[in-house]
Amino acid sequence: MKRFLLVFLLSTPIMLPIVAAAPSSQTAGDGRQGLLPPAASGDAVAGKFKAEDARCLECHDSNAQQPGQGLSNGPDGKFARLAGQYPEYIAKQVRDFRSGGRRHDFMSMIANSVDDADLADIAAYFASQQPMRGDDGGDNQLGKNLFISGDISISCHGSGGKGLSADHVSYPAIGGQGRLYLEKQLRDWRSGERRNDATGVMNSTARALTDAEIQALASYVSGL
Repeated sequence: MKRFLLVFLLSTPIMLPIVAAAPSSQTAGDGRQGLLPPAASGDAVAGKFKAEDARCLECHDSNAQQPGQGLSNGPDGKFARLAGQYPEYIAKQVRDFRSGGRRHDFMSMIANSVDDADLADIAAYFASQQPMRGDDGGDNQLGKNLFISGDISISCHGSGGKGLSADHVSYPAIGGQGRLYLEKQLRDWRSGERRNDATGVMNSTARALTDAEIQALASYVSGL
């Protein structure tokens, strides 16, 4: 069974502002951007209004009838579910969009046009929501084996994909993320389109996965 480390993803369009960060000597595009101290604790109440102003909720809102689902159910898996995600991870991804460590034209524009001070509040708002709930993984033994039997998959993302408390920046919550979004991110890791993992582990491990394994793994993790 292939060994698998799933160090996950954050939204393609994740309409959030930027976090204030200490200077870094890391160069843009080397996949190591954003490895800075996490954002200070924010104000979730203020963050909701700021998220509205920044247009975050157009793609990442939490459905009032199905909390945690968000608007990420499009056919192309475009929008990540952010409900219950760790604010430190959200902050890192936004910094990566800003620096070019993670590429997406729209998100880069948003990341470079918002006030740095707002990110902590917006991230706190998403973190305060009921955790994301994904798709039913069903009886998916292949996906289960890939996630559970790998040497360090659970040790990175925790039981149920809830994330690793010791390092929310590198090991976020992934259980309940949208299946199509997970598939897309794994394919992007595999192709090198996405490479903002400081260690490069996600790229090397994703390259070992077949299309069928990616589909099975994404389905299982989404159902956690």
